[in-house]
Amino acid sequence: MEPRQHQPSELLHVDSLEKSFGGIRALQGLTFGVPAGAIKAVIGPNGAGKTTLFNLVTGILLPTGGIISLNGETISGRRPQEIARLGVSRTFQNVLLFGRMTVLENVMVGRHTRSQASVLSAGLRLPWMRREELRIRAWAMEHLEFVGLADRFQERAGNLPLGEQKLLEVARALATEPKILLLDEPAGGLNTRETERLAELIRRIRGQGITVVLVEHDMNLVMDVSDDIVVISFGQKIAEGKPREIKRHPAVIEAYLGEEGDYANGAGQRV
Repeated sequence: MEPRQHQPSELLHVDSLEKSFGGIRALQGLTFGVPAGAIKAVIGPNGAGKTTLFNLVTGILLPTGGIISLNGETISGRRPQEIARLGVSRTFQNVLLFGRMTVLENVMVGRHTRSQASVLSAGLRLPWMRREELRIRAWAMEHLEFVGLADRFQERAGNLPLGEQKLLEVARALATEPKILLLDEPAGGLNTRETERLAELIRRIRGQGITVVLVEHDMNLVMDVSDDIVVISFGQKIAEGKPREIKRHPAVIEAYLGEEGDYANGAGQRV
């Protein structure tokens, strides 16, 4: 079957994506697009294949079949560092930071993906390399300011509370200068106030011209910030549309959200 053509306005396009682990089909013929400048949510029950999708898009896993393209260029099958340089960055469901490094150093690590310094020049501490290091430090501070952590730059990352660790991970991802940012359950473990702060941050990221793909179980957050939602269950897409359409979609209610009335009344806010 010939791959479907992505729409001109789409930044990311997933076409007939397949991933199998032995006899388990984690993704089955998944197709959807993410318009440039959008906030797109991917939702579904635990085990639906959402994190597998992110691992495929970022090159951590190789697809069994199908095509992933960025700006019309195929990225499926490329190495993670190549995909990152093309403009794809992510956070993780379980926060992955360098706990013994400072907050600032963690963001500087993200920025080093754009560094021109080789191992040799870094070891020799050449003058131009020192100037680049200062630029990376300034760039990292800007991103800490953006997420609200500039006053914590000297602290060890492992000493931050969970909510601030998640913000730090976002800052590190932004330091790579992504065109598209994949957020894997960023609200997990956050309280209401922290989730509200996260929602505002996601909007500001989009305001910087960065496209966002959000995997999340907190339905209040998803319905609040998303332009569009794709719903997957057992590795297959069962619905796609605007938030108001998704929360009334019979197949989504049955597979994921529960009774529509329950959601409308405030129950099932996190499923």
